[in-house]
Amino acid sequence: MNSTEPFFNKTTLFRTGEGGYATYRIPAIAVTTRGTLLAFCAARVEPGDWSEIAIALRRSTDSGATWSSMRIIASRRGATVDNPAPIVDRETGSLHFLHQAEYERCYYLRSDDDGLNWSEPVDITATFDRFRDEYPWTVIAPGPGHGIQLRNGRLVVPVWLSTGAGTEFGKGKRGHRPSVVSVITSDDHGATWQRGEIVARHTEMTPNPSETDALQLNDGRVLLNIRNESKRNRRLISVSADGATGWSEPAFHEGLFEPICFASLIRYSEQPSRILFANPDSRHTGAPAAAWGAWRRENLTVRLSDDEGETWPVAKVVDPGVTGYSDLAVSADGTIYCLYEGGETGGNMFHNSHLTLAAFNLAWLTEATSR
Repeated sequence: MNSTEPFFNKTTLFRTGEGGYATYRIPAIAVTTRGTLLAFCAARVEPGDWSEIAIALRRSTDSGATWSSMRIIASRRGATVDNPAPIVDRETGSLHFLHQAEYERCYYLRSDDDGLNWSEPVDITATFDRFRDEYPWTVIAPGPGHGIQLRNGRLVVPVWLSTGAGTEFGKGKRGHRPSVVSVITSDDHGATWQRGEIVARHTEMTPNPSETDALQLNDGRVLLNIRNESKRNRRLISVSADGATGWSEPAFHEGLFEPICFASLIRYSEQPSRILFANPDSRHTGAPAAAWGAWRRENLTVRLSDDEGETWPVAKVVDPGVTGYSDLAVSADGTIYCLYEGGETGGNMFHNSHLTLAAFNLAWLTEATSR
């Protein structure tokens, strides 16, 4: 699909009300080693985070020209099954996949045929239990969005944990705040998982760090780009030599606005260095739109860095309207895919009306950009 001429197109893959689900949220996308596109999301019977939720998948084997029908790959009757986190294994060609259930258990699945068939889910909550002596969590979740594989084969998945015990989400529902961020890793292609060190904690300066993106830098270090609820409204950054331990003190990145929303980060190329970042850049709205500090989720923007994330001089708006979570993927031919939440229902920006896939190339991203 890629060419030297700019191109940009959109395909809506999931719509509110279709398939008996009130809304679709929490996108994740992966391009397998064979070039198959896998678009995952949370199919919600009701819009809330604690409703009955299943994980849905659509596949494309022709670079997004056509798509399979939606199928459910993980569900539990009446339960919350959410936070899709796919990881492409370049060494085996497999697709690893994590999700949470009721925010209290984490499961691992694997596909060796580009998402046509899946292994039986394996409960890996014991990995999270290893945090308990240090952090007595009541809520856990991987991702969401894609995890990464390091050059040495290690799988790295950002996770967040909370000790919330109040009524943030209604009677009997544990809260998502306060929270901390860490990672879980696998050095044997998903057979076993280990916990990493806690990276960012809830403090007055860095309140409620949560949903996080991972990236391996050209020098081999692993960078985490962290959602947080600071009134500075900037993303937090931390780095580690091995992607599990020795994390640097999280620091705000002044070039990356934080509306308090999941974002996406991915490497486009190593030589020359190009990294992509996407989130709703709503700083133009001027003030928080929600009582807990979230700004309007709109104006989804993709940024490009050519200096390993130090600066982000190139920016292009993918969708100026109401937009939320997004996830990025890059195919072997250089096509960039951004699966994102769009629209709102009932005037509520947290209840989006569709999930759309934008496909574009570097030529589109770098032409006539705002700087």
